[in-house]
Amino acid sequence: MFYKFNLFKRKPRVYSKIENHIYGIITELLKVGSTDINVDELGGKYYLSNEEQHFKVTILSNDYVIRLTNTRDSVAEKYDKVFVEDVLRAVKEEKHRRMEVVYDSITNSIEKMAERLHNTLIESNELETQKVRRLEKTS
Repeated sequence: MFYKFNLFKRKPRVYSKIENHIYGIITELLKVGSTDINVDELGGKYYLSNEEQHFKVTILSNDYVIRLTNTRDSVAEKYDKVFVEDVLRAVKEEKHRRMEVVYDSITNSIEKMAERLHNTLIESNELETQKVRRLEKTS
């Protein structure tokens, strides 16, 4: 019997209660379309902001610090590197998904415009061909 071992795959980490809540807050914010996601890649800073729910999250990836702020509370704590990387993965995946939606929308608009222009050109050429044929018949 053979066993397959993956030496590079890490064991899933069990989050503390606080980490579970922080991760839950961030993933719930990411589910809401009105949550803005802003990124400063060079500075390693990630910002989530939801004005409707009066919530802001700042993730300082270089320092492994997450700051949560709402109308009543504000807390900034340093967390385990693996936990912060997991949080950032969720943020980056949502940012990428949103960028894909925008890209698809732009691509769709360009395709529709190109189709409209192409059809207009075809119609114009057909009209021109008909004019030429009429002129040839009358000549």
